[in-house]
Amino acid sequence: MAQRNGSRRRKRKSAKRLGLILLLELLLLIILAGSYYMISRNKKNNNDPGKVVDNTQDENDNTEDNNSDGGKKDNEEENLSPEELEALQEQERILKEIAEREELIEEAEKLTLSYDYDGAIEMIKGYQGKEGGYEVYPALVNAIKDLEAKKESLVLYGGSYTSVTQFNHIFFHSLVADNSKAFDGDYDSKGYNMYMTTIYEFEKMMQSMYEDGYVLVSVHDLAKQVTDENGKTKFVPGEIYLPPGKKPFVLSQDDVNYYDYMQGDGFASRIVIGEDGKPTCEMVLDDGSVVQGPFDIVPILDAFVEEHPDFSYKGAKGILALTGYEGALGYRTNDPTSPTYEQDRETVKEVARVLKENGWEFASHSWGHRNMLEKSFQFIKNDTERWLEEVGSLVGDTDILIFPYGVDIETTMGHYSSDKYHFLKEAGFNYFHGVDSKPWMHLKDDYVRMTRRPLDGQAMLQFPERLQDLFNLEEIIDPERPSRDW
Repeated sequence: MAQRNGSRRRKRKSAKRLGLILLLELLLLIILAGSYYMISRNKKNNNDPGKVVDNTQDENDNTEDNNSDGGKKDNEEENLSPEELEALQEQERILKEIAEREELIEEAEKLTLSYDYDGAIEMIKGYQGKEGGYEVYPALVNAIKDLEAKKESLVLYGGSYTSVTQFNHIFFHSLVADNSKAFDGDYDSKGYNMYMTTIYEFEKMMQSMYEDGYVLVSVHDLAKQVTDENGKTKFVPGEIYLPPGKKPFVLSQDDVNYYDYMQGDGFASRIVIGEDGKPTCEMVLDDGSVVQGPFDIVPILDAFVEEHPDFSYKGAKGILALTGYEGALGYRTNDPTSPTYEQDRETVKEVARVLKENGWEFASHSWGHRNMLEKSFQFIKNDTERWLEEVGSLVGDTDILIFPYGVDIETTMGHYSSDKYHFLKEAGFNYFHGVDSKPWMHLKDDYVRMTRRPLDGQAMLQFPERLQDLFNLEEIIDPERPSRDW
């Protein structure tokens, strides 16, 4: 509580300082405007010494319709001497630049909502006015001082962890958008109950994690590849600075393909770009009509972060893991005989572009979703090359591999050493993700190996003790979810 109160006092102090600077600039502008007014008035009076000034007329002029202001201003400017016109234009420029600087500071402050203080500072430092760079404008200099002071108050990993190896990486499958269809008792219901999470539960989880101080981070901020003084590249822990009490975590979603077997069972059918230019989902109704809405993780989490920008570190969202055997993102780009094949490929490229602009990343979940520990080297080689050709070519390069079924390519607790690893490394993969009930991570010079925690029906109903550190499950579980039936 003391830290929170101290932070509030610092914010009030910074706001008062910034307000004082802006007030001084405004007073300067008023003085300049007043000087211009007196000079102009005296000059007019000097030109017509017998003229009596009618203050009543001045007051009447102020009450004229605003629509006449433009013409009135033009007429006034026509009557000005070159010196007076130059003075007026200079005042207008000063006013415009003050407004620009105020807007710049506001935009920079928005970046700090997601803890991007470096970006905010660089934005202000990039300002160039008529008098020079940001250094000659007190309001900008003081804004940078305020930002640097706030940045100094941040602590590594929010002080909640001592190492990136302690971070949670949670994952989901497609969310159940219509419980009545997913849990209708048919042969798929048990699987949905075990491996899926409902929209109700996902929203409750995100709200609970937000209130508990969790902050979304990118796996690429968690561990970064750097080049040492000898020219050798290696992975090192990322330095993620957050307010005290915050807890970085990674989120991912598997099988963002919207498979055929899910049709009619209450799930989204694909990801599209809505009329507002933002990613959303389509869902096919019983009568065959198609509606758009927040029927899966992407639009739900996007909206949540938009409302709570402090839930995301520098705009990070999550990782979307794709297979390839039924296309990508709900488009059947695996079938060259489809009449919409080329159109669908271009659509996936555009959807992927917008998703990445909104903070989402992509991962390979293999092409055929087969156990990579059991399968041979040659199978994995063929499967990976096919994924890169059919899916990677559409969503762009990725160095993240999420293992099917969460089964790693090796059981060793030491360094990866198999031919499978060497091939995958050559194919461009650096981040390898399996599944476990708790955080576990290896940070090696040449790769990152990290487990993920499932937040599905099986975890909630069969192993609730595994989630006690994250949630109060009584507040999370959907009342419409069936009891354990396996």
